[in-house]
Amino acid sequence: MKAGMRYLLWLALAAPAWPQTPAAASLVDVRRIWDKAPYNAFTDLARFRDRWYLAFREAGGPAASDGAIRILSSADGERWADAASLSLEGADLLAPKLSPTPRQTLILSTAAAYPEGSPVRLQTVLFFTSEGRDWSKAILAGDPNIWMWRIQWSHRHQAFSIGYSTWGPPLIRLYHSPEGIKWKPLAEELLTDNFPNESVILFDADDTAHCLLRRDKGPMTALLGASRPPYRAWEWRDLRVRIGSPQAIRLPDGRVAAAVQLFDGNPRTSLAWLDLQEARLTEFLQLPSGGDTGYAGLVWHDDLLWVSYHSSHEGKTAVYLAKVKVPPSSTLSKPKSWMPPKKY
Repeated sequence: MKAGMRYLLWLALAAPAWPQTPAAASLVDVRRIWDKAPYNAFTDLARFRDRWYLAFREAGGPAASDGAIRILSSADGERWADAASLSLEGADLLAPKLSPTPRQTLILSTAAAYPEGSPVRLQTVLFFTSEGRDWSKAILAGDPNIWMWRIQWSHRHQAFSIGYSTWGPPLIRLYHSPEGIKWKPLAEELLTDNFPNESVILFDADDTAHCLLRRDKGPMTALLGASRPPYRAWEWRDLRVRIGSPQAIRLPDGRVAAAVQLFDGNPRTSLAWLDLQEARLTEFLQLPSGGDTGYAGLVWHDDLLWVSYHSSHEGKTAVYLAKVKVPPSSTLSKPKSWMPPKKY
């Protein structure tokens, strides 16, 4: 397996203790919903046309090169049915991400990894559906050997994605698309030091962008970035903790909840508050997890936080779905977001 290509292996490393938030969330329900393949991992979750969609990678093992994407669907989040399987001849499909678009389509983004000796070793590919059943053929996106990790939409209905280099010098690159199909780079090199890679972007109402970013060299600590349109320059602050597989969502009361892998000697998937003003990440709920775990999807629905993720704490690496009750914030005002100086 090549570093930075199929997925990033994590190690339990010493790190500062994680503070627990008092009177935080409670786990309403958690269940294993899929374990049919030898290896089931790297999930994402979405609501589309009043149905649930859950995508993940199936393979012969954690280091196998035969990955395909399985998509499950459900009307109520309780009973799940096999909806589709996506594969690409000659390629190993990696961790999928789901993105409902403002135009009532659903995008599944993934990366196709090709064997050694191929002219291109990795290529981001997209699949589309308009009704949730039939999916398009694979559409190439971005640049060769740059993995566009996750697609997010601004309040102006513009699509953005941060990709990271899987071959060659380390870097992250910001891409933009008006419709989610044709992508162009906005910033060729946002960062190059300490192997920046997996990320998630959040947008404020004024379209200020915030990025939670994983790093795996040097201090190995996560960064929190901020930028104003046109997003070509960013300011970064060190969160001083090591994470993996970041995903984040803004709750109705304005707080930002993140799902991350934690690296402090006890491998687990947890939920954490992301304070955009103070640049602080604080664990508030550990999900039943351990060993090979992480890569969560997040959806807020019916006053619950729904979380998909994979874990091997019960033996086989399988896909889990949790429902979390999050008490409303006790503060009278919504949290404020730190914003970079108006030089952008």
